[in-house]
Amino acid sequence: MRAATYFFIFLNLSLAVFEEPAVYPLPFLVTSVVEVLCLLVFFGRLTHFAKVTHRNVFWKDTKNICIMVAILLSLTDLAIYGVLRIYNVRSIRWSRIVRPIFLINFAESRQIRRAFRSIRNTLPEITYVFLLFMFSLLMFSLMALKLFGERNLHTAEGLPYFKNYLEIVFDLYVLVTTANSPDVMMPAFDFSSWYALFFIAFVIVNTYIFMSLFLAVVYNNYKKHLKVMVGGLNCD
Repeated sequence: MRAATYFFIFLNLSLAVFEEPAVYPLPFLVTSVVEVLCLLVFFGRLTHFAKVTHRNVFWKDTKNICIMVAILLSLTDLAIYGVLRIYNVRSIRWSRIVRPIFLINFAESRQIRRAFRSIRNTLPEITYVFLLFMFSLLMFSLMALKLFGERNLHTAEGLPYFKNYLEIVFDLYVLVTTANSPDVMMPAFDFSSWYALFFIAFVIVNTYIFMSLFLAVVYNNYKKHLKVMVGGLNCD
């Protein structure tokens, strides 16, 4: 039963590869039949669990409620999407975001649920680091607007360079990952090589310091919550 549950969960999650927009597109009828089959298996597994569990215990378990709601949402979305396709109305499968619920909430996924719970408990404690990072990003973006916005600079494509504040925030956010380095700084560097100091300071503060701090906080808090959880299980 555990192997079968994992197989159909994997099959259900894999449908995203074959549904529009897809990497390897398959006809809608094929993917819909497979999805209905997976949902029937999930419903059968839930019914089997309800038969061997006391009614009050079953209905008080949030995991069972989440699975039932996910099945209903998936079937509703599948039916609406199918009807809209008949009338050639373009739409999206919004129920895809609920598919990981099956992976987390079945009784067989105890280890995954434990890791998810640790991550959930860690999130509130990293909020302050994230807010500090966003404050730094916004301040550097404001500095970039003041430094480069009035220089009448242009990118290699001929577009205005650092004229719009929101676009600056996005470009510098991408620079944190170094994905657009050094292209994003070249118009300013061509104007004056001293402007490279601004981008060097930005990378040092946000990429090296804040990202390292962010990773350290996430790791330490996750380890703390996992240790408490494992200790509680050992006491039980």
